Amino acid sequence: MRTLFSLCLLLFCAVSFAQTNVTGKVVDENDQPIPGANIKLTGQAVGAVTDFDGNFSLKVDQNPPFELQVSSIGFATQKVQITQNNQNVTVKLEEDVALLDEIVVSASRTPERLFESPVTVERVGVTEIKNSTSANFYDGLENLKGVDLNTGSLTFKSVNTRGFATFANTRFVQLVDGIDNSSPALNFVIGNLVGMNELDVNSIELLPGASSALYGANAFNGILFMTSKNPFDHEGIRAYAKTGITSSEDAGDNNFYDFGIRAAKKFSEKLAGKANFSYLQGTDWFATDDRQYSDARTRIGEPDEIINKSADRLDHDGLNIYGDEITTAAAGTDLRGVAQQLETMGLIPAGASALIPAVNVGRTGYREQDLTDYEARSIKFDAALHYRPFANDIEVILTTRLGKGNTIYQGANRYQLKNFIVQQHKVEVKGDNFFVRGYRTTEDAKDSYDLRFTGINMNRVNATEWFGTYAGAYLQSTLAGATDADSHAAARIAADNAFTPQPGTPEFQRLFDQVTSDPDISTGSKFLDNTSLNHAEGNYNFSSLLNDAADVQVGASYRQYSLNSQGTIFTDFDGPIEYSEYGAYVQGVKKFLEDDRLRVTASMRYDKNEFFDGNISPRLSLGYSAGENKQHNIRASFQTGFRNPDTQSLFIGFDVGRATLVGSSPDNLDRRLPNTDLVGRDVYFDSYSLNSVQDFSTAVAAAVPGILAANPGISLEQAQGLAVQQNAGVLSPETTGLVQPEKVTAFDIGYRGKLGNSTSVDVNAYYNIYDGFINQRNVVTPVSGSTTDATGVADIATGNFQVFQTYTNSLADVSSYGLIFGVNTKLLDKFDVGVNYTLAKFDFDQESDPGFSAGFNTPEHKVKFSLGSTNLFDNFGFGINARWSDEYFWQASIANAVIPSRTLLDAQINYSVPSIKSLFKVGGSNILGDEYITAPGSGNVGSQFFISWTINNL
Repeated sequence: MRTLFSLCLLLFCAVSFAQTNVTGKVVDENDQPIPGANIKLTGQAVGAVTDFDGNFSLKVDQNPPFELQVSSIGFATQKVQITQNNQNVTVKLEEDVALLDEIVVSASRTPERLFESPVTVERVGVTEIKNSTSANFYDGLENLKGVDLNTGSLTFKSVNTRGFATFANTRFVQLVDGIDNSSPALNFVIGNLVGMNELDVNSIELLPGASSALYGANAFNGILFMTSKNPFDHEGIRAYAKTGITSSEDAGDNNFYDFGIRAAKKFSEKLAGKANFSYLQGTDWFATDDRQYSDARTRIGEPDEIINKSADRLDHDGLNIYGDEITTAAAGTDLRGVAQQLETMGLIPAGASALIPAVNVGRTGYREQDLTDYEARSIKFDAALHYRPFANDIEVILTTRLGKGNTIYQGANRYQLKNFIVQQHKVEVKGDNFFVRGYRTTEDAKDSYDLRFTGINMNRVNATEWFGTYAGAYLQSTLAGATDADSHAAARIAADNAFTPQPGTPEFQRLFDQVTSDPDISTGSKFLDNTSLNHAEGNYNFSSLLNDAADVQVGASYRQYSLNSQGTIFTDFDGPIEYSEYGAYVQGVKKFLEDDRLRVTASMRYDKNEFFDGNISPRLSLGYSAGENKQHNIRASFQTGFRNPDTQSLFIGFDVGRATLVGSSPDNLDRRLPNTDLVGRDVYFDSYSLNSVQDFSTAVAAAVPGILAANPGISLEQAQGLAVQQNAGVLSPETTGLVQPEKVTAFDIGYRGKLGNSTSVDVNAYYNIYDGFINQRNVVTPVSGSTTDATGVADIATGNFQVFQTYTNSLADVSSYGLIFGVNTKLLDKFDVGVNYTLAKFDFDQESDPGFSAGFNTPEHKVKFSLGSTNLFDNFGFGINARWSDEYFWQASIANAVIPSRTLLDAQINYSVPSIKSLFKVGGSNILGDEYITAPGSGNVGSQFFISWTINNL
């Protein structure tokens, strides 16, 4: 009994003496409070965060003495010794412009100083978001060195690094608290449409280049990590409200509104929760390019005359005009042929058709702004419960995330995503040394539709009557003595008045609603999509078991897709298509030499998609810290990466008008394709390569008369066969290979160092070699015969064929290389100055694969400059960002064009009012007002001006 009493007494003493309370305040060198500073017990997952006034309170289950680490982005980390219970401390942090002590996780899946990272990492935190010159934190990523942000819509920005950019960027991965943020069906991220509320952003890390060794397939060009604030550390209610205008020549001046709220509560030492909501509404950028593009290197902004097919053509097909694709040629005739039919029916006098020219005429199309209200909207909600069953580092997290919105996505056509919904639900268990998580992503296209097919099918409804009225009105005008041009103008007006409902009329709205609610692409334009994915992964770090002799971790992942578009996007006419992929990896980190100056990181990953052989991705990196204080870091890495063909590359079956997109999965070969009796097998084994879809029929047709004149008396069939031979450069029979995973071998070297107390330098060079580069190729299949018989050859020669755009791997040598250089410094102890330069180039042997488009789509030279001050005087700060990029050639299935160079200037001023815990900001993007586009067909981006009020955000 005495022994038991003694044990209880000892336990009571241990419990009572192990409760140590520490309070304090964190300030900068000007004694201004630093909100959001992190206070952490050295070596343990115990900590606190300062409030808006810089105050903190921390309870530690440990007797003094012990050590606290105090850190905040932009400041050097300080260590504080705690020697007694209820100690109150004031910690003064010195500003660190070099920012080399920041902690990052992405590079090695383990916390490490940014300075020691084995690869290039860009980081954004709460301070950078506060001082951003952009209207929202996501747009501000454009100011990071080496980053391209392509604007497809006000609510859809596509992040890319190291070239080969598209809006459908399947080469770049975005993770939100470990969840892949991409659309399961589209297989790419729709900007921040289903992302994070900026009030909940804890940190953003961007890792450019191949990252397959740790993160698997598709982490090919780079990966973006966004982590949210933990409710155990960040309690309270925070809110923001923004408003302003977007301004452009075509769209005019339009108001936008953006507000959000975050609520978090720590209910006990074991349970905490949070919820976030944000809403944005505005008017999108108008796309108004009515020119018709060829495959020539057209330069955006130059006159129409430089384009092969200028606007004076009667069958002109404008880029952002939809429905003008309906032509007399598409009906297998010309305007005289239409007149001959009218003559046969007795609707015009006998012989009158001879007065009508044999020309192709196209219907009057609808402008893009006629077919969309350009309402840009984003609604985001997420909630999470965090449970620590043992009140220590073990944490169970339940998360649900919902995004709904309107945006415009540009691929082969322009698509209105309207009320588009993505849901994500996650359960995760994690600790200091491990995590296990599983999540499910589902989406619903709701009211989304294809803008081009909306116009096409609205004009298909009464196309016969329209062309008949046109021919009759032309004849009437000609007989009245009008010129040919005036007769065509009068004919178009008469046909439009009779059979083209005008925007704003009830007739137009009824026809529009009919087409956009019909999922049959031959008569409608609506998307049906309920695709989903399930993902599970885990990771364990053995460093604690190895007494920190080395950092060794292993992990694995599994993913299953369920494609469900009811045949409107994929070839899933007979039900959802399911397939899976899995992977596993191991990584070791070891430090050598005195003071651990040499750091060696080696990793290996194996991934398997059920349609392909497995891929192994190794990575080896070396980092050496030189200098008395190890302030100079030299790094080098070698790795291989790969990306599996995405869902669309495998199973798409989608008619976009100019061609039918068809996936290259082996399982897709026997599936029916839209609007044709053909199956995928015909596309690969009974086809011709086609370098120019738009000009092919014209080239062959032009060759036939010349051959007939040179060889009088030969048959038409013989002439068609000769036409094919005479155009061998355009037409060549071939078998198109099924798509396989694409691989890259990446070499990366860099230097990151601190010069003096206020200047940092970061230099990085890379060289990538690609094997089996994935892209699209145009092929044709004859409608009535085989490519091996005369009938099929005749079909090809006369244009009686089906055009397909399929996915395959190029046999050509493709490589890319570049250099990124950045300097940040502080002037006059007040001004933060930064400048960086990016060089991006690629090499591609076009002659070895003439029909292949690499689509680098990236400026060769970019320069970015920043100037700002977080505290120019009491509570007042400002920021300026300037960006210049030179011209670049954009290649895509919608159009090819040279995008001009551009210079953009953003600026903001901000003022803090500590008494009401508020920050007020006024700013603008592209304040010089020089409109620009990032790709042909996209909206003309103008200026955006805003004012914001943020309350209690740390």
